[in-house]
Amino acid sequence: MGKRGSYHHGDLRAALVDAALALIAERGIEALSVAEVARRTEVSPAAPYRHFPTREALLQATAIRAAELLAADLREALENKEDPGEALAIAAAVYVRFVGRHHAGMDLIFSDELRNLGDPALAEAGRAVTDILLPIGMALTGDDAEAALALLRKHTAAAHGYAVLFLSGFLRRHSIAIEDIAAEAADTSRILATSAKP
Repeated sequence: MGKRGSYHHGDLRAALVDAALALIAERGIEALSVAEVARRTEVSPAAPYRHFPTREALLQATAIRAAELLAADLREALENKEDPGEALAIAAAVYVRFVGRHHAGMDLIFSDELRNLGDPALAEAGRAVTDILLPIGMALTGDDAEAALALLRKHTAAAHGYAVLFLSGFLRRHSIAIEDIAAEAADTSRILATSAKP
């Protein structure tokens, strides 16, 4: 097929989403464009539009894939972890590493740009992440749903903040590696877990 058919597996839709994730990892969410994803996938500029008629549609599929990847990372890291405080800490470290790798996290999965689309697949993907974290929050707060959600907001804000400060260069100026940032985020979530216990 030549150069333009070089996504050998034949699943153009998946190849385009993978290219979109890679582009976001390199240049951020704002840099995502259908034309650049087509170029990276080595297909004609018109080819992606059969799957994604707009940039928003491509962004939506990419957000779903990001949620799936994050959920998979969380499930793997949290398997057989019974202490909810330690589970929350591990989740923070996983999240920092994820954002460090993909340069996007909850900001992509729950993007304002996608909020009002009403897409069931995107909602389900976001719920998959929440469904992993919510039982941890409930265990830490004595099954107080409101307190659990508040705890998870603080946990996510702290972990995302650490990751973004690393990506921005603010923390890298001090020669702090991503694993050190992940450890600091985990320590912060341990403190949050302790303070949330009824």
